[in-house]
Amino acid sequence: MYNPPMTDRLEQLHKLHAADPDDADITYMIAMEHTKPPGNDPAAVIDWLNKTLDLDPNYLYAYFQKAKALSELGQADAAKATLQLGIQHATEHGDAKAQSELSELMASLT
Repeated sequence: MYNPPMTDRLEQLHKLHAADPDDADITYMIAMEHTKPPGNDPAAVIDWLNKTLDLDPNYLYAYFQKAKALSELGQADAAKATLQLGIQHATEHGDAKAQSELSELMASLT
């Protein structure tokens, strides 16, 4: 299976986003592209995950990834606050798996 280079994939995702800017899955995928080398960019990850969460505050794994990016930038308090909010949403929606993963990341930051 052919996997296009990151720039091609990112370009394709941006075209999809332009066509449907209200699709939280696309903003999440764009964020995840910014986690990959060679262009690992935690600030861009956070920006796109904020867009994801603006579109869908219940996009639970966006909280996980945002907290990881904040932690990479040395913003432990912001990462913990993000995880607390994610845990709250996971609990409200009965998603035990997401709650567990968010809690595990929280424990690793303390």
